[in-house]
Amino acid sequence: MSVIPDSKTRPQVPAADQTLRILSYLARQRGPVPARTIATALDLPRSTVYHLLAALQEHQFVVHLPEDRRWGLGIAAFELAGGYSRQEPLARLGRPVLADLVDRAGESAHLAVMHGRDVLYIVEERAPRRPALVTDVGVRLPSHLTATGRAMLAALPREQVRALFPDAAAFADRTGRGPQRPGELRELLRGVRERGWASEDGEVTLGLGSVGVAVLDHVGWPIAAIAVTFPEDGAREAAEIAEIVAPVAAELGRRIGGTRPTASKP
Repeated sequence: MSVIPDSKTRPQVPAADQTLRILSYLARQRGPVPARTIATALDLPRSTVYHLLAALQEHQFVVHLPEDRRWGLGIAAFELAGGYSRQEPLARLGRPVLADLVDRAGESAHLAVMHGRDVLYIVEERAPRRPALVTDVGVRLPSHLTATGRAMLAALPREQVRALFPDAAAFADRTGRGPQRPGELRELLRGVRERGWASEDGEVTLGLGSVGVAVLDHVGWPIAAIAVTFPEDGAREAAEIAEIVAPVAAELGRRIGGTRPTASKP
């Protein structure tokens, strides 16, 4: 007597199921991993894993780091994640948190997510009597120039940052300031990791500076970042602003079920 397969345990489209399992597995890792590790963890033939990774690479959902023989999430995966983050839940949770931050800091604040090499702003709260900013909702800016972008890049695995910014051609410029080569970005992000917050001084708009802190999910992945922007007139210190922003990022992380280490003082 033949046995009818259980549709709940046997996928209708095996290749699609295996592809999604690979993406889900990579999303849970702290950095790129070898193909053999993926095959072992998911109990898949290594040849199948290589074929699926090649297809995912063609569509930029994964990147291959040949010198390390490892695979990680690509730009298209970041865009897909950003699309989810841009939907109402994150914006709805972020709006009241940012409104409270603006009241406490007396400066304008914004919430952004990664979108490829850029950051995409999804919430902006403007402080009274403060000028309009370029960080309006829906605006994209180069992540390596912004405080929100630097905060998120510093929380990513170094291999992932290298995949996003492999050479000088990947670096955009706005005001003539900011890193222009991978080595300069690595050094900048090292400082961000050490103090727990990021800053920018006129790299986006001359005369304005920002301080940003990453919002991390339950595995420590940066799903967003919060930043406060203020005039570069010497009246406010970046460290002072960071002490206000850090607990707000922690609160948003708590609300979405993530975790956020306390930022260390410089």
